[in-house]
Formats: sequence, C-alpha cells, structure tokens
Amino acid sequence: MAVSRRDKADFFTKKAHSEGYPARSVYKLEEINTAHRLIKPGDSVLDVGAAPGSWTLFTHRELIKGNGKIVSVDLNPLSLDPIPPTVISFTGDAFSKEIRAKLVEEGPYDAIISDAAPMTTGNRIVDTTRSEWLAEQVVILAGEQLKVHGNMVIKIFQGGGEQEVLKTMRQMFTKAKAFKPKASREDSFEIFLIGLDKKDQNGR
Repeated sequence: MAVSRRDKADFFTKKAHSEGYPARSVYKLEEINTAHRLIKPGDSVLDVGAAPGSWTLFTHRELIKGNGKIVSVDLNPLSLDPIPPTVISFTGDAFSKEIRAKLVEEGPYDAIISDAAPMTTGNRIVDTTRSEWLAEQVVILAGEQLKVHGNMVIKIFQGGGEQEVLKTMRQMFTKAKAFKPKASREDSFEIFLIGLDKKDQNGR
C-alpha cells in the first residue's frame, strides 16, 4: 500500500517535535505573526480550535512572553502538560451558549486566533462549506469580543466562501488580506484570513 506524504514526518513536523510542540501548525502562526505583528507581550488572546495546543503554547512562549492571558477553547482538550500558567482552557463548542458565555466573561481580547478546521469528509463542497461556517462564527465572535484596534487570524478552506468572509472582515478592520504560510503543506487547500486594526463602531 502506498504511503501518503501526510504519513511521513516532514521538516516542520520533526522541528515541532524537537522544540516541544504537539503539531507543525506552530510555524504557520510564527510566520503569520512575524509578517503582521498580530500579538504583543501582555495581550489577552483567544485561541479558537486550540487543540492540540501548538498555537497556544507558541503564544505563551514567544508572543505574550508569559505576560498576558490566553483563553483556549476546543472540542478536545489541549495536549499540553503542564498547561502554561497564562492559559485558561475550556473544552467544548466555542459557539455553544455555555462555552460562549465563558469566553465573553474572560474577554474582550486584543487578538483572536483560529486554526480551527471541520472534520473532513473528502467531499470538497461539504468540507469547504463547513470551514466557511466555522470562519463566519469566529468573525461574529470577533465583532463582539475583539477590542478596537485588535487583530485576528482565521483558517478557511479555499474554494468556498473565503471572498465573502474577507469582504466582511474588510468592513471590520483597517486592513484584511489572505495569506498562505510556507509551513502549510503543498497539497493543502487551507488559507488564512488576517484582519488588522479593528475599527471602532463608527468605522474609523
């Protein structure tokens, strides 16, 4: 039986494990933040779809520098032992009434980050539709819980409604753009939408 490229540990996977991160996705956030300065020391950060925890751990170690707060939420628990002292972790649906209330209680946030992806089916139309829904929900959450001048990054699968989501973000942020990190696998159809400098309610 042929071995998929995804079954092999590539450079980024090996690097992540050697540096103590549970997944290679850490280098996507590193590249995004280097290019766009989403998060700074002392920030309050919401990580939606955080498990296994690479983005949360990198934010703790390298971005807020242990000075600030990270609220991490996912259907699955974080694979971090120990959980960093700056992290408040919730296990459950970020968009459910119960968990959303907890996120609101800890907010508002200087930055919202999301590497969330739906359970994939192999059907491109179904998968992109589910990804678009997730992205839209994070944008709605950012509209309510992201501070003025705050920043956001969300993952979405290409081929769905990424242009519509980006259009909404351009109304919310001074600058919004799509970005494909080098750390994304070549065969992946994921892309990241970045919103910088959230406008105030009057659109300034």
